Amino acid sequence: MCIRDRYQRRVRGSTGRTMFRNQYDTDCITWSPQGRIHQIEYAEEAVKQGSCCVGLVSNTHAVITSLKRSASELGSYQQKVFKIDDHIGIGIAGLTPDGRVLSRYMRNECLNHQFVYGAPLSVARLTNQVADKAQIGTQRSGKRPYGVGLLVVGAEEGKPRLFYAAPTGLFDEYKAHAIGARSQAARTYLERTYEQYPEASIDELVLHGAKALRESAADHDVNCKNLSVCVIDVNGNLKTYDDEACQPFVDLLKASEDAPPAPAEESTQAMETE
Repeated sequence: MCIRDRYQRRVRGSTGRTMFRNQYDTDCITWSPQGRIHQIEYAEEAVKQGSCCVGLVSNTHAVITSLKRSASELGSYQQKVFKIDDHIGIGIAGLTPDGRVLSRYMRNECLNHQFVYGAPLSVARLTNQVADKAQIGTQRSGKRPYGVGLLVVGAEEGKPRLFYAAPTGLFDEYKAHAIGARSQAARTYLERTYEQYPEASIDELVLHGAKALRESAADHDVNCKNLSVCVIDVNGNLKTYDDEACQPFVDLLKASEDAPPAPAEESTQAMETE
């Protein structure tokens, strides 16, 4: 199913009728009278329909937490987190095949840079290159935009960094970000708690990522089967966790749910003194 068909099915389900834009959405170089390029919008819609992916950064670590989907109860879960280099990892939301193509391109760029210059490729430069590659699909006839968004984490000059590369070719650096289906709920949680991240430990940072995922997950169900985690420290040591390896993080999440709320003694005393 192409991106346009998925978008039209979504419109049909929400409005009761199909929206046809065949005159202006046959390629990515035709502008509509409203100044829009519909195929780029379809690619962005594909990202919004992908399972949620969350990225966070502290002073010492960068973390990606992601929800995995299964086509059926008999099938395996799709991979959402990819190791690009020893110091770079990505999480994806959208069309998984497009994500695999871009991850392979990013790995080749890292290998070529290491072979030519004898040094690892900067995470900022790699994100810039993959954004340039994505932008080419938005301006050439016969091509289409990649229907996938990338959260890129890496270590650079002793500092963890987080970037988001969109199908449009835009990329930005973030302290915390969420993409995918129902990601607005996750972003609301991140906006409410991001001031705690700089001094957070690795367990606390992963816990915040899991809590953000829980806000956007169906039935708020986060378990070791549908959770995927990627962690990188300031020294560029990257680790990924899947399946049973994620169970300690799931236990932390459940323990935080069962913990009683913090007492409000300080706020009560402050009100009395006033």
